[in-house]
Amino acid sequence: MKRTILGPEHDEFRLMVRDFIAREVVPRREKWDALGRPDRDFFLRLGELGILGVQVPEEYGGAGERSFVYSAIVFEEVARAGVSFGSYTVHTCLILPYLLEYGTAEQKRRWLPKFATGELMTAIAMTEPGTGSDLANIATSARLSEDGSHYVVNGAKTFITGGVTADLVLTVCRTRPFDPENRRAGLSILCVPTDAAGFEVGRKLDKLGLHQQDTAELSYSDVVVPAENLLGEEGRAFEYLTHNLPQERLSIALNSVAQAEAAIAHATAYIKERTVFGRPVAAFQNSKFVIAECVTEATAARVFADRCLELLDRGELTGAEAAMAKLHCTEMAGRVIDKCLQLHGGYGYITEYPVARLYADTRVTRIYGGTSEVMKTIVAKSAGL
Repeated sequence: MKRTILGPEHDEFRLMVRDFIAREVVPRREKWDALGRPDRDFFLRLGELGILGVQVPEEYGGAGERSFVYSAIVFEEVARAGVSFGSYTVHTCLILPYLLEYGTAEQKRRWLPKFATGELMTAIAMTEPGTGSDLANIATSARLSEDGSHYVVNGAKTFITGGVTADLVLTVCRTRPFDPENRRAGLSILCVPTDAAGFEVGRKLDKLGLHQQDTAELSYSDVVVPAENLLGEEGRAFEYLTHNLPQERLSIALNSVAQAEAAIAHATAYIKERTVFGRPVAAFQNSKFVIAECVTEATAARVFADRCLELLDRGELTGAEAAMAKLHCTEMAGRVIDKCLQLHGGYGYITEYPVARLYADTRVTRIYGGTSEVMKTIVAKSAGL
């Protein structure tokens, strides 16, 4: 189905990204799998090509584009090639909106130029051991010094994407004592440099999939953070986190659709070449019906996701709509990729084949960014229940 959100400028960007992936990413995939993340110079290359700075304002060295379509194109090309850009999505799609919306003019001058070049990589630390999706239960504390010059941070975080790579971690912490009557109050965001004394990267967590995206445990032991590293106002972190959720959840939905489309392409190519009982697997009616089901599901999800992308660019995407998109697209991707793997037979279980990696990588999309169950709760509430 013809997409209406793409123009010639997007086609040019896509070709640039596709060529870059073929020349500089595909040959390094196995090395990065073993390392658990891309080499640091990879992010500098993303910066040189302007990929990290697409939505960074021009005055800070970026392209100043407002549309999220460029990020969606990156998702599609990465999935198509069966590779990974590591913590790219967190850096550009999750962190940047916080810095643009809540950063001071001084903070933007200090961080955004290097953000765009890849010299300063970022992560966001919300989840703690035992909290999961319950962000209001965050225990990591930040105590303001008597002279107001700095905070002292103590606590621990887990499941932090890009935690090993990051130079600056947006850390959600409690700046006021826990109030059981208003659990969401008293949370703030402090931008913690990873070279600060007392900050440590703990275990790099081994995951089922996403082997090129580092995920780590972080610890804070009397970490001194300058007061000027407070992002936005003290005590308003929960509000800030909620404000950015639609884009975060839509990015997961868009990634999921791209992964499903890639799986269909791999499965279609495989069954045309693979023969069973003297016939190509594609010649069997079951194979045709399975691909037909997958294409139909993925196309419907693509239309929905593209419409949500239009709404996001106009500033009209609601939290409930983003929850619907994440719920629908991630569940669809799980079904479609499972069917595509089945068409590969035993080879679908071998990680040499892209569909196996897509299968493992996609499973977490129904968990992070809010589980499918949380999405259902949000949608049900929007329906008056």
